[in-house]
Amino acid sequence: MGHMTELQERQDKLQGMGTSLLRKEDAKFIRGQGTYVDDIKLPGMLFGAIVRSPYAHARIRRIDKAKALACPGVVAVLTADDLKPVKLHWMPTVGADVQAVLADEKVHFQYQEVAMVLATDRYAAADGAAAVEVDYEELPAIVDPKKAMAKDAPILREDIKDRTEVGHGPRTHPNHIFTWEAGDKAAADAAFANAAITVREEILNPRVHPCPLETCGCVASFSKATGALTLYVTTQIPHLFRTVLAMLSGIPESKIRVVGGDIGGGFGNKVPIYPGYVVATVASIVTGVPVKWIESRIDNISTTGFARDYHGTGELAADKDGRIKGLRFTALADHGAFNSHVSASKLPAGLFSICTGSYDIPAAWCRVDAVYTNKAPGGVAYRCSLRVTEAIYLIERMMDVLAQKVGVDKAEIRRRNFVKKEAFPHTTAFGWTLDSGDYHTALDKVLKACDYEGLRKEQAAKRADPNCPTLMGIGLSTFTEIVGAGPTKVCDILGIGLFDSCEIRVHPTGAVIARLGTMTQGQGHTTTYAQIIATELGLPASDIVIEEGDTDKSPYGAGTWGSRSTPVSGAATAMAARKIKDKAKKIAAHLLEVAEGDLEWEIDRFKVKGNPSQAKTMKEICLVSHTGNLPPGMEQGLNAVSYYDPPNLTFPFGAYLCVVDIDKFTGETAVRRFYALDDCGTRINPMIIEGQIHGGLTEAFAVAMGQQIPFDENGNHLGNSLMDYFLPTAMETPHWETDHTVTPCPHHPLGAKGVAESPHVGGIPCFSNAVIDAFAHLGVTHMDMPHSAYRVWRKLNELGVNKR
Repeated sequence: MGHMTELQERQDKLQGMGTSLLRKEDAKFIRGQGTYVDDIKLPGMLFGAIVRSPYAHARIRRIDKAKALACPGVVAVLTADDLKPVKLHWMPTVGADVQAVLADEKVHFQYQEVAMVLATDRYAAADGAAAVEVDYEELPAIVDPKKAMAKDAPILREDIKDRTEVGHGPRTHPNHIFTWEAGDKAAADAAFANAAITVREEILNPRVHPCPLETCGCVASFSKATGALTLYVTTQIPHLFRTVLAMLSGIPESKIRVVGGDIGGGFGNKVPIYPGYVVATVASIVTGVPVKWIESRIDNISTTGFARDYHGTGELAADKDGRIKGLRFTALADHGAFNSHVSASKLPAGLFSICTGSYDIPAAWCRVDAVYTNKAPGGVAYRCSLRVTEAIYLIERMMDVLAQKVGVDKAEIRRRNFVKKEAFPHTTAFGWTLDSGDYHTALDKVLKACDYEGLRKEQAAKRADPNCPTLMGIGLSTFTEIVGAGPTKVCDILGIGLFDSCEIRVHPTGAVIARLGTMTQGQGHTTTYAQIIATELGLPASDIVIEEGDTDKSPYGAGTWGSRSTPVSGAATAMAARKIKDKAKKIAAHLLEVAEGDLEWEIDRFKVKGNPSQAKTMKEICLVSHTGNLPPGMEQGLNAVSYYDPPNLTFPFGAYLCVVDIDKFTGETAVRRFYALDDCGTRINPMIIEGQIHGGLTEAFAVAMGQQIPFDENGNHLGNSLMDYFLPTAMETPHWETDHTVTPCPHHPLGAKGVAESPHVGGIPCFSNAVIDAFAHLGVTHMDMPHSAYRVWRKLNELGVNKR
């Protein structure tokens, strides 16, 4: 008993993997001591304010700077003409397109950047921006992507109207960007031709915005003496950002330092490189003084990376019992004015082909057509991997549609079509290898926990009661996500592989500093990475410092997005730690005068097999590693670097259940219960996982129940402030019940899969399915999001349900 107690005490002291260790990074934030971009103050710093277009589509006849330059404190006004000498009035995008940095002769969306005013303080810059006079000739705008490729549609991108392709295959119209296909169309068509049952539904994923608490901004500081550029910036990808800056500016990458600092939320919105960053950088290069640019909330919602805007059509073919034989999914993607959506070079439609979800579907085909419109560009992965939310929303909605057509329960239709546990690894019809899963167990656990049969009986009773004032809906979502971008053989950006990295340095006292290529925005990296190292090296997490986001300090990595930190950088951390551990074992064997094979690892030390009193702790080894008492030929120190390029992506999954009660007379939807079971493989910090799940579910609730960026027919933005755009507070957010199963990833060094995005991806269809299920007995098979009270009330009114 005493020995076991001693082992537990040593284990507890480490606070390693599996421990709900409080977040180490929170101490500075709750004291108000974080350092965000807008906190940066440098001597002689100028402030930039952007002049934006009031029109969605217009020619620029003239820009008059005179009144702005006469404003007190205004130093300069930059337009596209001022950027032309350095060839930075346009910039390349990761989508193989080009994007105007400042509008060149024409504006393509409302609030597009037209000029930047530089002044000695922020208020003077704003006054100067208001004084810039721009003469516009308004042009017809295209807002509806379904009209973009009409024969008489106005040509939006005159700069590329004669190009036959924009990086991803032939174009069929001046407003067409690309057509992308995956799967076997002939096999899918044959499945439909022979199917007993087919279903089809048009399903919209409306345009939404991640809307992080902190807007975008930067401080650019160029030294004319050294030719070095430092950029403090709100970015999720510091190293990739540095590479792009070098390509754009011509400054050697070795002379560029990008510092992420503390980031007030990203959710994909801080992956792109925005024009404001580029203009501020050019301004600093020209003036030789630091330049700060911070956008407003309205600018952030109006112009930075949006998400979704996928107009989909889902089709399933099944036998008479509802077992799916074929899938055909198509989507019309609205990419806005420039193809600057974030995606891997080889995957213009991202990972949309994960659309078979958790189901064993033998024949499948999908197609995405992308078009230009007069809306802001972007297309970021809002708390998901690239286009995964759109794909999972389609399949999870279509599973409900199929269940209604077949006449079976919505849980049963899923159970019949799941990939079976014994079938893993399973290769989908699109070629993805799902390495592990146990879908039946997850679903059954949720159904039992929520008394699913009892809920269906209650629903039937309420439907039979004509005086019941509410409609009750039960939603299910049994999803598989694809994260951990990712294998270089599959994913790259601008030709750079999406590997990640970790450098670990162990000090003589056993304290550790680790530097990584990721960029935290609130995910708890400082704690999670420390716990991985603590478990791997047997050194306390409290003595481990984590650094990210400064390209002068950390090794090259692809940053944090697409739920890739634990799947890729977490693996790099474990691999680097194991290199150190291997060296430490050699030192221990030397000190104990035994062969390496005679040693075994126990929590925080190497001990001799069969003689546990002979042992060397890691702290002892750390000190010796900096002395001369080492094996012959061994260098001092315990340092290691690992670059990890995963062999496959990871596939976390989950089963969610939502119960809603809809007021028949107001359309108000009350979420009575939401039960979320996630399987993210090995759980490193259960408390942080819970926090990530709560955050993802809250954003899923926002998207499903209220978020949308609407436009009028002229391209005017109708929802770009927090008076209009729904961000749920504690008042609106439902109570979350969470659960888990553990199915380790077989190819990950720790068995981890990633979790932060799964609740967003799986939560959205669960909410929608619950709302639509409330109307299922009335013949309704689909209702587009968002399910706001007014939109639900309109459906109630249309069906005559709200008549007293």
